[in-house]
Amino acid sequence: TYQRSPQQALDSAGRLMKEGAAHMVKLEGGEVMAETVRCLVERGIPVCGHLGLTPQSVHSLGGYRVQGKTDDAAERILNEARCIAQAGAAVIVLEAMPAELGTRISQAIDVPTIGIGAGPGCDGQVLVLHDMLGLSGEVQPRFVKNFMQGAQDIGDAIARYVSDVRGGRYPAPEHCYE
Repeated sequence: TYQRSPQQALDSAGRLMKEGAAHMVKLEGGEVMAETVRCLVERGIPVCGHLGLTPQSVHSLGGYRVQGKTDDAAERILNEARCIAQAGAAVIVLEAMPAELGTRISQAIDVPTIGIGAGPGCDGQVLVLHDMLGLSGEVQPRFVKNFMQGAQDIGDAIARYVSDVRGGRYPAPEHCYE
């Protein structure tokens, strides 16, 4: 929990770190979270930011929808990325946004970006294991690829994912938003 105040975030993150349950904490949100990011980082707690589709606040975004599709929305997300990067975030997850925006953000900030539905222009990629293995049901976001299809076992599916990301084959255009 971290929404109420930087102190609440510090208490929660400190407990996670002290108990060995985390090496970094992830906070969703941009400018509104900058003070909290700064508070944690100044006290030695690494922070991962998360922008675009933010699962913990998905209902305030109108559901699971691509973010940053309009010029104004894209500028807002870009400015939020700059804001939390300047506050000290060590890495920023960019989720469910046009590939062009993922690239713009990645080029505009000095913090590594990790894309999940944000296109190949991010510094790295992540995919939920259940999605990667085709275990999440029939309706999937566009960016999901079932790496279990044609794989011999789970280890093979994961190796195929790693190979496709490193080889620039994933995410392919069919996995990206415009």
